[in-house]
Amino acid sequence: MTDTTTLAASTALSRTLNNGMIEIPTLQTDRLTLRPMTMADWDDYYSFMQSDRSLGMGGPFQKKMSWALFCHDMAQWPLMGNGALMLDDRETGTCLGQVGINHGPLFPEHELGWFLYPAAEGRGIGYEAAQRFADWARHERCLPSLVSYIDRDNVRSRRLAERLGARLDDEAERPDLADLVYRHF
Repeated sequence: MTDTTTLAASTALSRTLNNGMIEIPTLQTDRLTLRPMTMADWDDYYSFMQSDRSLGMGGPFQKKMSWALFCHDMAQWPLMGNGALMLDDRETGTCLGQVGINHGPLFPEHELGWFLYPAAEGRGIGYEAAQRFADWARHERCLPSLVSYIDRDNVRSRRLAERLGARLDDEAERPDLADLVYRHF
């Protein structure tokens, strides 16, 4: 992307945020569509948040907290210019999980996070989605840096962050002192 294009994208985003409207992107990879959340995503999202698979995020969560997180993932778009996107298999349309960029009072820096539903694990889906969203964050949203806050025991997420090229940053501020911080760029 050229500097002129980057400036235009940044200016358009600022104008959109200032007017209280943000266009949530739909992004594509070879196998995935990263798309805005809908109410139809709630049941699978809630099942994930109730399960032990949400341990690395502070879960499992009851319904009230799961709903708060679901709404938080969506509300960040108009408030912060970033948020969560769901991951759909382009061939089947099946939702495979979520990738998000979090920021605001709970996150010291823009955080790239992800979770996958069980059927998506071990297929490179997390890598493909996180890489595409990180590229969007850097080139379209013009963020100067991204980090991932990862529970020390979440070996799979740590490996994914490293595969994405992120490196440990022991000096970075973190919302949970027990988490590791991986810096992407």
